[in-house]
Amino acid sequence: MLQEASTKPEGELEVSFGYKCNGNIGEIHDVSDKLEIQSGLQRVSSFSCLSGAALSANATLANTNICNGLIGEEILPTWDSPNSFRKVPSSPTLSRLDILSTSLQSSLSNLSCSPSTPTSDYDSYLLKSMSSPSGGEGFLNVKEVQVAGGAAGEDRVQAVCSEENGWLFCAIYDGFNGRDAADFLAGTLYETIVFYFNLLDWEAKNETSDGLDMHGSHLLDDSNITQGRFSPMGNNSKISSDIHNVLENHSYAKAGMKNYPLRHGVFDSLQRALSQTENDFLHMVEQEMEDRPDLVSVGSCVLVVLLHGKDLYTLNLGDSRAVLATLDEGSMRRNRGLKAVQLTESHTVDNELERAQLQHDHPDDPTIIVGGKVKGKLKVTRAFGVGYLKTKKFNDALMGILRVRNLISPPYISTQPALSIHRISKSDCFVIVGSDGLFDFFGNEEAVNLVHSYILSNPTGDPAKFLLEQLLLKAANCAGFSKEELITIPAGRRRKYHDDVTVIIIILGTNQRTTRASTSM
Repeated sequence: MLQEASTKPEGELEVSFGYKCNGNIGEIHDVSDKLEIQSGLQRVSSFSCLSGAALSANATLANTNICNGLIGEEILPTWDSPNSFRKVPSSPTLSRLDILSTSLQSSLSNLSCSPSTPTSDYDSYLLKSMSSPSGGEGFLNVKEVQVAGGAAGEDRVQAVCSEENGWLFCAIYDGFNGRDAADFLAGTLYETIVFYFNLLDWEAKNETSDGLDMHGSHLLDDSNITQGRFSPMGNNSKISSDIHNVLENHSYAKAGMKNYPLRHGVFDSLQRALSQTENDFLHMVEQEMEDRPDLVSVGSCVLVVLLHGKDLYTLNLGDSRAVLATLDEGSMRRNRGLKAVQLTESHTVDNELERAQLQHDHPDDPTIIVGGKVKGKLKVTRAFGVGYLKTKKFNDALMGILRVRNLISPPYISTQPALSIHRISKSDCFVIVGSDGLFDFFGNEEAVNLVHSYILSNPTGDPAKFLLEQLLLKAANCAGFSKEELITIPAGRRRKYHDDVTVIIIILGTNQRTTRASTSM
């Protein structure tokens, strides 16, 4: 079973892990920066180390019943390693086909545009991908990966690394109204992403004649990625258009780089994986809401950062952030002149664009935003879960003041993620990935300056822990306490002074690497 935050000694970080490339630990491998992956493209590993830390403020218990208890009792413990990275098989031993049986089987049946049955080869590939991905196929598939992660209050954090293959997956799931949605994401989203990357690989191998050529130099036609079995979602034209616009505005497309189709496919796979996971979660909520109506209000923000070679992809829903620290133009020294570049959007009612979108989507509803919240309930405008703000049947499961009045034109909360891509350059120093609790106290520039000054004076230290320590000092000062007094306040009551906070610091660099993970830094 998972350890709950409330069982931790007062003031102790629930999660604290680190990974050092080419440290003094483990065996050092003399490897070229360029890596050969399954698609045949040359990739470059672009990070040198990372650290993660999380601190709780909310008192919460994880639900052990969702997915028949498998998420809480079997799946999450398999992936959790809150104080160090550890090596695990690339896919959980328990098949998601067993976990998500009804919903997933229904979704697989919708992967074809026509009612006809998919080919036997395709059926076989789907089942193989979902149950036991092999180490030699797929975009992220390897036999073993290094993993770390855990829970702090309603937050969930994950890091999955295959350094020898040049990729790093980091995710922060900032849960609210309970930890169930964040737990579900931590237990299923990564593997669902791998599944959709496997589909991308399958399409590349079987439909190159139609234009999906991972090695080709031509741009991917939108129709190729939004037709046939590769399109489980309904609004395919909108999805492909959004992805195309992201890349069209990027220098990749302007330069006519040959890897444009691959990047288009990565975006498409990330977005479809998130949609599939949402469908699976809401299916489980529907099965259990008679006994647990509170599940219809449980949700989570989602922030995924995928570093693959020198490509840094982000996917986000809600108000968590990824902030890049990069050398300001004109500065000749890396130890000064850093600027903060926010790579993600903030999906809250404070964002004018988000408010305008809500008003456009609900022209006949005069009570879209009440008291600075969507329908008086949520400040975020995009989130995972929260079924009661998305469909009437979920809202009807609630009673009294918990039910949303005048749910005229749901859904009011979107699951359409914001996507971005950044090409890592020599000017880029590190990335701060954090839940909104971090940015309640620090602006982007302040967070970058704190981390940068710490790294300069403590090159072997843990910048994620340091940032949380600085947050506690600031929160205590704002409340008129000492730090020692603040950390003795139990979770639940401490939420008055700060939120659950999760942070990952990714130090960028490509010089040297090792394949061994460190213990907690």
